[in-house]
Amino acid sequence: MSGVLVMAFDSSQQALRAEMLLEEQDIAFDMIPTPGAITAGCALSLSFSTEELERVMAVVQKEHIEIRGIFRAGDSSGEGSFEQLV
Repeated sequence: MSGVLVMAFDSSQQALRAEMLLEEQDIAFDMIPTPGAITAGCALSLSFSTEELERVMAVVQKEHIEIRGIFRAGDSSGEGSFEQLV
């Protein structure tokens, strides 16, 4: 399984905390605007490759990061619907 996943948050504080913690673990990601198809309380999301999912989830769980969810785009453009994985 390859592709890009999006982690959404309900607060900017949690998004910025996740950014800092993922950087400390050398996990590759990008800070992006939350896609319109994802309902979240925060305008910031993190995108990362599916290959990093296990490492990202380990950080989220260990550090008790509050996330809205992790989503996969329903199509390759990343503009359509999103399926919630976590």
